Amino acid sequence: MERHILEFYSRPTEMSSVGRHLATFDGLPTDIEALVRTIQHLVVYDMVAEDFYGVKLPKDRGEEIHIRPVQRKLDQILALDSRPLTAERPPQRRLAGRCHHYTVLLVSLLRANGVPARARCGFGTYFIPGKYEDHWVCEYWNADQERWVLVDAQLDEVWREKLSFPHDNLDVPRDAFLVAADAWDRCRRGAADPELFGIDFGGMRGLWFVAGDLMRDLAALNKVEMLPWDVWGAQPRPDEKLDDEQLAFFDRIAAVTRDPDGSFEELRGLFADERLRVPQKVFNSLRERTEQI
Repeated sequence: MERHILEFYSRPTEMSSVGRHLATFDGLPTDIEALVRTIQHLVVYDMVAEDFYGVKLPKDRGEEIHIRPVQRKLDQILALDSRPLTAERPPQRRLAGRCHHYTVLLVSLLRANGVPARARCGFGTYFIPGKYEDHWVCEYWNADQERWVLVDAQLDEVWREKLSFPHDNLDVPRDAFLVAADAWDRCRRGAADPELFGIDFGGMRGLWFVAGDLMRDLAALNKVEMLPWDVWGAQPRPDEKLDDEQLAFFDRIAAVTRDPDGSFEELRGLFADERLRVPQKVFNSLRERTEQI
Protein backbone atom coordinates (compact mmCIF):
# COMPACT_ATOMS: atom_id res chain seq x y z
CA MET A 1 0.00 0.00 0.00
CA GLU A 2 1.32 3.44 -0.98
CA ARG A 3 2.15 5.53 2.07
CA HIS A 4 0.51 8.69 0.72
CA ILE A 5 -2.81 6.84 0.37
CA LEU A 6 -2.70 5.65 3.97
CA GLU A 7 -1.75 9.14 5.11
CA PHE A 8 -4.68 10.60 3.16
CA TYR A 9 -7.19 8.34 4.93
CA SER A 10 -5.63 8.85 8.35
CA ARG A 11 -6.33 12.61 8.32
CA PRO A 12 -9.78 13.99 9.19
CA THR A 13 -11.61 16.52 7.06
CA GLU A 14 -14.55 18.82 7.74
CA MET A 15 -17.10 16.00 7.99
CA SER A 16 -15.01 13.68 10.17
CA SER A 17 -13.13 16.18 12.32
CA VAL A 18 -13.88 16.11 16.07
CA GLY A 19 -12.83 19.76 16.32
CA ARG A 20 -13.48 21.24 19.75
CA HIS A 21 -14.22 17.79 21.16
CA LEU A 22 -10.67 16.47 20.82
CA ALA A 23 -10.18 16.52 24.59
CA THR A 24 -13.22 14.28 25.07
CA PHE A 25 -11.32 11.53 23.26
CA ASP A 26 -8.86 11.25 26.13
CA GLY A 27 -9.21 7.85 27.72
CA LEU A 28 -11.01 6.30 24.77
CA PRO A 29 -9.84 2.81 23.80
CA THR A 30 -7.77 2.38 20.67
CA ASP A 31 -8.50 -1.22 19.66
CA ILE A 32 -11.24 -1.69 17.08
CA GLU A 33 -13.51 -3.90 19.18
CA ALA A 34 -13.59 -1.47 22.10
CA LEU A 35 -14.09 1.52 19.79
CA VAL A 36 -17.07 -0.16 18.16
CA ARG A 37 -18.59 -0.94 21.56
CA THR A 38 -18.14 2.70 22.55
CA ILE A 39 -19.98 3.92 19.45
CA GLN A 40 -22.81 1.44 19.99
CA HIS A 41 -23.48 3.13 23.34
CA LEU A 42 -23.48 6.58 21.73
CA VAL A 43 -26.01 5.97 18.93
CA VAL A 44 -29.39 4.25 18.67
CA TYR A 45 -30.95 3.42 15.31
CA ASP A 46 -34.09 5.53 15.39
CA MET A 47 -36.38 3.26 13.35
CA VAL A 48 -35.90 0.25 15.62
CA ALA A 49 -35.44 2.05 18.95
CA GLU A 50 -38.82 0.90 20.25
CA ASP A 51 -38.87 -2.62 18.79
CA PHE A 52 -35.24 -3.48 19.54
CA TYR A 53 -34.52 -1.45 22.69
CA GLY A 54 -37.92 -0.69 24.19
CA VAL A 55 -37.47 3.07 23.88
CA LYS A 56 -39.91 5.42 22.18
CA LEU A 57 -37.97 8.49 21.13
CA PRO A 58 -39.72 11.88 21.15
CA LYS A 59 -40.72 12.99 17.66
CA ASP A 60 -38.33 15.94 17.64
CA ARG A 61 -35.39 13.60 18.21
CA GLY A 62 -35.87 12.41 14.63
CA GLU A 63 -34.04 15.52 13.47
CA GLU A 64 -30.79 14.05 14.80
CA ILE A 65 -30.53 11.65 11.86
CA HIS A 66 -29.86 14.64 9.59
CA ILE A 67 -26.72 15.82 11.41
CA ARG A 68 -23.79 15.56 9.01
CA PRO A 69 -20.47 16.63 10.61
CA VAL A 70 -19.04 14.55 13.44
CA GLN A 71 -18.40 17.66 15.52
CA ARG A 72 -22.14 18.43 15.56
CA LYS A 73 -22.97 14.79 16.24
CA LEU A 74 -20.74 14.99 19.31
CA ASP A 75 -22.41 18.25 20.34
CA GLN A 76 -25.73 16.44 20.52
CA ILE A 77 -24.31 13.28 22.10
CA LEU A 78 -22.89 15.33 24.96
CA ALA A 79 -26.04 17.45 25.22
CA LEU A 80 -28.01 14.25 25.80
CA ASP A 81 -25.47 12.91 28.31
CA SER A 82 -22.50 15.00 29.41
CA ARG A 83 -20.53 12.10 30.87
CA PRO A 84 -17.29 10.93 29.20
CA LEU A 85 -17.80 9.13 25.90
CA THR A 86 -16.69 5.90 27.51
CA ALA A 87 -19.75 5.92 29.80
CA GLU A 88 -22.37 3.39 28.71
CA ARG A 89 -25.50 5.35 27.86
CA PRO A 90 -29.06 3.96 28.05
CA PRO A 91 -30.76 3.88 24.61
CA GLN A 92 -32.97 6.90 25.34
CA ARG A 93 -29.88 9.06 25.92
CA ARG A 94 -28.08 8.04 22.75
CA LEU A 95 -27.96 10.02 19.51
CA ALA A 96 -30.75 9.02 17.14
CA GLY A 97 -29.04 7.90 13.97
CA ARG A 98 -28.83 5.54 11.05
CA CYS A 99 -25.99 3.42 9.66
CA HIS A 100 -24.19 6.56 8.46
CA HIS A 101 -23.86 7.86 12.04
CA TYR A 102 -22.23 4.69 13.36
CA THR A 103 -19.89 4.54 10.39
CA VAL A 104 -18.74 8.15 10.30
CA LEU A 105 -18.20 8.22 14.07
CA LEU A 106 -15.98 5.14 13.82
CA VAL A 107 -14.08 6.66 10.90
CA SER A 108 -13.58 9.81 12.96
CA LEU A 109 -12.32 7.94 16.05
CA LEU A 110 -9.90 5.88 13.97
CA ARG A 111 -8.54 8.91 12.13
CA ALA A 112 -8.15 10.74 15.45
CA ASN A 113 -5.85 7.86 16.44
CA GLY A 114 -3.94 8.09 13.16
CA VAL A 115 -5.52 4.91 11.74
CA PRO A 116 -6.42 5.07 8.03
CA ALA A 117 -10.19 4.70 7.70
CA ARG A 118 -12.91 5.51 5.21
CA ALA A 119 -16.68 5.21 4.99
CA ARG A 120 -18.06 2.87 2.33
CA CYS A 121 -21.52 3.08 0.83
CA GLY A 122 -23.12 -0.05 -0.57
CA PHE A 123 -25.50 -2.87 0.25
CA GLY A 124 -25.83 -5.38 3.08
CA THR A 125 -27.12 -8.87 2.34
CA TYR A 126 -27.91 -9.66 5.98
CA PHE A 127 -30.95 -7.49 6.70
CA ILE A 128 -33.63 -9.05 4.48
CA PRO A 129 -33.00 -12.51 3.01
CA GLY A 130 -32.58 -12.37 -0.73
CA LYS A 131 -32.31 -8.58 -0.88
CA TYR A 132 -29.47 -6.07 -0.89
CA GLU A 133 -30.24 -3.23 1.52
CA ASP A 134 -28.70 0.21 1.27
CA HIS A 135 -26.09 0.47 4.03
CA TRP A 136 -22.85 2.10 5.18
CA VAL A 137 -19.88 0.49 6.92
CA CYS A 138 -16.37 1.54 7.92
CA GLU A 139 -13.28 0.27 6.12
CA TYR A 140 -10.04 0.60 8.06
CA TRP A 141 -6.44 -0.36 7.36
CA ASN A 142 -5.31 -3.29 9.50
CA ALA A 143 -1.57 -2.70 9.62
CA ASP A 144 -0.80 -6.13 11.11
CA GLN A 145 -2.63 -7.94 8.31
CA GLU A 146 -1.81 -5.31 5.68
CA ARG A 147 -5.35 -5.16 4.31
CA TRP A 148 -8.52 -3.09 4.42
CA VAL A 149 -11.16 -4.55 6.76
CA LEU A 150 -14.91 -3.85 6.72
CA VAL A 151 -16.53 -3.15 10.10
CA ASP A 152 -20.26 -2.81 10.71
CA ALA A 153 -20.40 -0.74 13.91
CA GLN A 154 -24.21 -0.67 13.89
CA LEU A 155 -24.50 -4.36 14.68
CA ASP A 156 -24.42 -4.62 18.46
CA GLU A 157 -25.51 -7.79 20.23
CA VAL A 158 -29.20 -6.82 19.83
CA TRP A 159 -28.92 -6.40 16.06
CA ARG A 160 -26.84 -9.54 15.67
CA GLU A 161 -29.41 -11.59 17.55
CA LYS A 162 -32.35 -10.12 15.64
CA LEU A 163 -30.65 -10.80 12.30
CA SER A 164 -29.07 -14.11 13.31
CA PHE A 165 -25.97 -12.44 11.87
CA PRO A 166 -23.63 -15.25 10.73
CA HIS A 167 -20.47 -13.17 10.33
CA ASP A 168 -17.94 -11.26 12.40
CA ASN A 169 -19.14 -7.66 12.35
CA LEU A 170 -15.52 -6.57 12.92
CA ASP A 171 -14.48 -8.27 9.66
CA VAL A 172 -17.49 -8.40 7.37
CA PRO A 173 -17.01 -10.58 4.27
CA ARG A 174 -17.13 -8.68 1.00
CA ASP A 175 -19.90 -10.87 -0.35
CA ALA A 176 -22.00 -9.99 2.71
CA PHE A 177 -21.51 -6.25 2.26
CA LEU A 178 -21.10 -5.15 -1.35
CA VAL A 179 -19.53 -1.77 -1.94
CA ALA A 180 -21.57 0.15 -4.51
CA ALA A 181 -19.15 -0.69 -7.33
CA ASP A 182 -19.48 -4.43 -6.73
CA ALA A 183 -23.26 -4.08 -6.65
CA TRP A 184 -23.19 -2.13 -9.92
CA ASP A 185 -20.93 -4.74 -11.52
CA ARG A 186 -23.27 -7.58 -10.55
CA CYS A 187 -26.25 -5.74 -11.98
CA ARG A 188 -24.49 -4.79 -15.21
CA ARG A 189 -23.25 -8.37 -15.78
CA GLY A 190 -26.70 -9.76 -15.18
CA ALA A 191 -25.46 -11.63 -12.12
CA ALA A 192 -28.07 -9.93 -9.91
CA ASP A 193 -31.44 -8.27 -10.44
CA PRO A 194 -31.19 -4.49 -9.90
CA GLU A 195 -34.68 -4.55 -8.38
CA LEU A 196 -33.21 -6.37 -5.37
CA PHE A 197 -30.98 -3.36 -4.54
CA GLY A 198 -32.31 -0.43 -2.55
CA ILE A 199 -34.12 0.31 0.66
CA ASP A 200 -37.12 -1.79 1.63
CA PHE A 201 -38.91 0.58 4.01
CA GLY A 202 -38.72 3.32 1.39
CA GLY A 203 -39.92 1.09 -1.44
CA MET A 204 -37.04 2.32 -3.61
CA ARG A 205 -35.09 -0.19 -5.68
CA GLY A 206 -33.36 -0.44 -9.01
CA LEU A 207 -30.26 0.41 -10.99
CA TRP A 208 -30.91 4.12 -10.52
CA PHE A 209 -30.53 3.57 -6.75
CA VAL A 210 -27.22 1.72 -7.19
CA ALA A 211 -25.96 4.62 -9.34
CA GLY A 212 -26.76 7.06 -6.52
CA ASP A 213 -24.78 4.92 -4.08
CA LEU A 214 -21.86 4.92 -6.51
CA MET A 215 -21.74 8.70 -6.23
CA ARG A 216 -22.02 8.64 -2.43
CA ASP A 217 -19.24 6.07 -2.24
CA LEU A 218 -17.04 8.15 -4.56
CA ALA A 219 -17.61 11.17 -2.31
CA ALA A 220 -16.83 9.15 0.83
CA LEU A 221 -13.62 7.83 -0.75
CA ASN A 222 -12.71 11.48 -1.25
CA LYS A 223 -13.49 12.03 2.46
CA VAL A 224 -16.79 13.85 1.93
CA GLU A 225 -19.16 11.62 3.90
CA MET A 226 -22.70 12.66 2.98
CA LEU A 227 -26.03 11.48 4.36
CA PRO A 228 -27.48 8.40 2.61
CA TRP A 229 -30.41 10.50 1.35
CA ASP A 230 -28.42 13.50 0.10
CA VAL A 231 -28.86 14.09 -3.63
CA TRP A 232 -26.72 16.22 -5.95
CA GLY A 233 -25.24 16.41 -9.43
CA ALA A 234 -25.64 13.44 -11.74
CA GLN A 235 -27.59 11.23 -9.34
CA PRO A 236 -30.56 9.74 -11.22
CA ARG A 237 -34.14 10.50 -10.22
CA PRO A 238 -36.21 7.76 -8.56
CA ASP A 239 -37.09 5.00 -11.06
CA GLU A 240 -35.24 6.81 -13.85
CA LYS A 241 -34.24 4.53 -16.72
CA LEU A 242 -30.56 5.13 -17.46
CA ASP A 243 -29.57 5.72 -21.07
CA ASP A 244 -26.36 4.49 -22.71
CA GLU A 245 -24.46 7.67 -21.88
CA GLN A 246 -25.41 7.43 -18.22
CA LEU A 247 -24.54 3.73 -18.09
CA ALA A 248 -21.07 4.45 -19.48
CA PHE A 249 -20.64 7.33 -17.02
CA PHE A 250 -21.47 5.16 -14.01
CA ASP A 251 -19.42 2.27 -15.41
CA ARG A 252 -16.39 4.54 -15.13
CA ILE A 253 -17.21 5.51 -11.54
CA ALA A 254 -17.63 1.83 -10.66
CA ALA A 255 -14.30 0.91 -12.24
CA VAL A 256 -12.49 3.54 -10.18
CA THR A 257 -14.24 2.99 -6.84
CA ARG A 258 -13.98 -0.77 -7.06
CA ASP A 259 -10.20 -0.39 -6.76
CA PRO A 260 -9.77 2.96 -5.01
CA ASP A 261 -6.12 2.39 -4.10
CA GLY A 262 -5.03 1.19 -7.52
CA SER A 263 -6.95 4.07 -9.11
CA PHE A 264 -6.25 6.67 -6.43
CA GLU A 265 -5.16 9.53 -8.67
CA GLU A 266 -8.09 8.93 -11.01
CA LEU A 267 -10.38 8.72 -7.98
CA ARG A 268 -9.25 12.15 -6.86
CA GLY A 269 -9.42 13.60 -10.36
CA LEU A 270 -12.85 12.16 -11.10
CA PHE A 271 -14.28 13.85 -8.03
CA ALA A 272 -13.41 17.23 -9.55
CA ASP A 273 -16.10 16.65 -12.20
CA GLU A 274 -18.90 19.13 -11.45
CA ARG A 275 -21.44 16.34 -11.94
CA LEU A 276 -19.85 14.35 -9.10
CA ARG A 277 -18.27 16.69 -6.58
CA VAL A 278 -20.43 17.69 -3.66
CA PRO A 279 -21.64 21.31 -3.93
CA GLN A 280 -22.26 23.66 -1.04
CA LYS A 281 -25.98 22.87 -1.20
CA VAL A 282 -27.54 19.43 -1.64
CA PHE A 283 -31.11 18.14 -1.72
CA ASN A 284 -32.14 16.29 1.44
CA SER A 285 -34.63 13.82 -0.05
CA LEU A 286 -36.16 12.90 3.33
CA ARG A 287 -36.83 16.48 4.29
CA GLU A 288 -37.58 17.34 0.65
CA ARG A 289 -35.58 20.52 0.74
CA THR A 290 -32.25 21.96 -0.31
CA GLU A 291 -29.75 22.37 2.52
CA GLN A 292 -26.42 24.09 3.04
CA ILE A 293 -23.74 21.62 4.09
